[in-house]
Amino acid sequence: MIDPISWGYSWPYILTAFIGGYSIGSVPFGMLFTKMSGLGDIRDIGSGNIGATNVLRTGRKGIAAATLLADVIKGAFAALIGTQFGPDIAVVAALGAFLGHLFPIWLKFRGGKGVATAVGIILALSWQTGLVALFIWGLAAAIFRYSSLAALLGAMATPIAAWWLATPQLVEFFAIVCILIWIRHYSNIRRLLKGEETKIGSKSEKTSSEDDAS
Repeated sequence: MIDPISWGYSWPYILTAFIGGYSIGSVPFGMLFTKMSGLGDIRDIGSGNIGATNVLRTGRKGIAAATLLADVIKGAFAALIGTQFGPDIAVVAALGAFLGHLFPIWLKFRGGKGVATAVGIILALSWQTGLVALFIWGLAAAIFRYSSLAALLGAMATPIAAWWLATPQLVEFFAIVCILIWIRHYSNIRRLLKGEETKIGSKSEKTSSEDDAS
C-alpha cells in the first residue's frame, strides 16, 4: 500500500505521521465533554463506550452532537495535515488517527468503534467516496432502523465506491478501515443475527447498557 522511494529515508517521516495521527485520534472527546458538563465518566454510563451514541444516553443531545462533530473533525484534521506531505503520509496519519480513536493510550486502549472518526477520514481523503458512504448509511438507517447495521453497510460501501472514485491505495486503506469497524461491531453483529439489536428511536435503545454502534 505504501511505496516510498527509500525506507531508510522515509521511515522517520512515516513514523512521525503515524504518531501525530494517533495523538490526534486518541483524544477522547466523549469523555472530556461529559466530564466538563458535570455528567461524570461516560465509561460508567450505558455501554461504557466513549462515542456519541453512548453520550446521547445521558440525555444531553448537545453534548452528543458535539462529540460526534469532534470525532469527525479529528479524523479529517489528521488526514488533511497528512495530505500536505503526500498520499503515503496522508494514509499513515489517517490510520494513526483511526487506531488512536479505537485504542487510546489515555483510556488503557479501550476506545470507541471508530465510525465518526472514519467518516472524517474518508471525507478528507476522498469526499466523493465519503458522500456515497454517508448516503448508504442514511438509506440503511431509514429502511432498517438499526444504527449498527447502517454503520456496517456504510463501511462496506466505502472501499467499493473508492474502486471507481479514488486511488488503489485508498481502496486498500478503506478496506482496512471497513474490516476494523466490522471487528469492533462484533457484539452488534451477534445481536443483529439473533434479532436482539434495538432499533433507532426505540425506548430500549435509549436505556440500553449494551454496546452501541459509534
